[in-house]
Amino acid sequence: MKKAVHFGAGNIGRGFIGLLLHQAGYEVVFVDVNQELVEELQSRQTYQVQLAMEGAPLTTVEGVTAIDGRDESAVADAIAGADLVTTAVGPHVLPHIAAAIAQGISRRIKGNQCTLNVIACENMIGGSEHLKQHVFRFLDEEDQSRADQLIGFPNAAVDRIVPLQQHEDKLLVTVEPFFEWVVDQSQVIGDLPQIEGVTYVDSIWPYIERKLYTVNTGHAVIAYLGYQKGIATIHESIKDDSILKAVRGALEETGALLEQKHGFDKDTQDKYREKILERFTNPMLADRVTRVGRSPIRKLSPNDRLVGPAMQCVEKGIVPEYLGLAIAAALRFDDREDPEAVSIQQDIQQSGLKQALHKHTNIPEGHPLEAIILRHAASL
Repeated sequence: MKKAVHFGAGNIGRGFIGLLLHQAGYEVVFVDVNQELVEELQSRQTYQVQLAMEGAPLTTVEGVTAIDGRDESAVADAIAGADLVTTAVGPHVLPHIAAAIAQGISRRIKGNQCTLNVIACENMIGGSEHLKQHVFRFLDEEDQSRADQLIGFPNAAVDRIVPLQQHEDKLLVTVEPFFEWVVDQSQVIGDLPQIEGVTYVDSIWPYIERKLYTVNTGHAVIAYLGYQKGIATIHESIKDDSILKAVRGALEETGALLEQKHGFDKDTQDKYREKILERFTNPMLADRVTRVGRSPIRKLSPNDRLVGPAMQCVEKGIVPEYLGLAIAAALRFDDREDPEAVSIQQDIQQSGLKQALHKHTNIPEGHPLEAIILRHAASL
């Protein structure tokens, strides 16, 4: 049986990537530092995935196990004998798993000439290439040269909403029915991994940006505006007429950008947008606005879901009115349980909103987007 090593035994890891790998015939070895999860997976070697839809159908995933991520030697051994490596750990964790991956690659290329692909399934642009940079820092020049020929790091775009879990069973995970996993086949080394549900494309960038500027942007717009209105969840927030108008407006702005930039067909993009909006209304997902809106410093960064498309809209002659509203709401996100939100509010108190805006978004002073954001912020 083929073996896949997957970093991250959390809800996305089990409910999305691990599930598809299992259904494709892989034995899945999870790597995680959560000792409780690792021990549960080692002991039971099975878990269930529930779809957030009528009837709540269950799928059983069998033949899995786990390794403690702190045991780098054991992780490296698993990678040395793997047919595929995937991750779903979050962008900030990628540097911390690089050493173990490098050690496994080093052992592998010294022992055989089999190709291997490492796919980072993260909410970021160029996740696999980013991971490769960290991994190569731990390889000597000879191993880097051989790894360039034998080890692929194809970029991917992934999309599946996993709500806050409230199960007595520690391994049961609920996920939405919809998912998308797109992989850049031009970066794959050797044969394409045969995984039902994976779409291979010649260029991943349009799909990464389509997902980021539709799903992530839409989610953020709803979360930050819902928070301003004191609404607890995403599906309740989108019932508010003004929030629905704003998120649809923001996605029309990003849709126009994607059509100009990547040549997406307007009808196709419109249908994609409406599908995404429909997903946000699912009451079985019941995602809290504070969870979706968390880490506002990251989400306000220049290349992320709000400021990134808004700045590009201005360049393309598209007025980012609703994106500007969402950025203003993100700056007003003052959840005391979120360290990044607290930091932004401290900056606003000490230096004023305008300076905090420049600091956290890198929007230049006097830029047209600045005026839009400040106008909306004054009314929130």
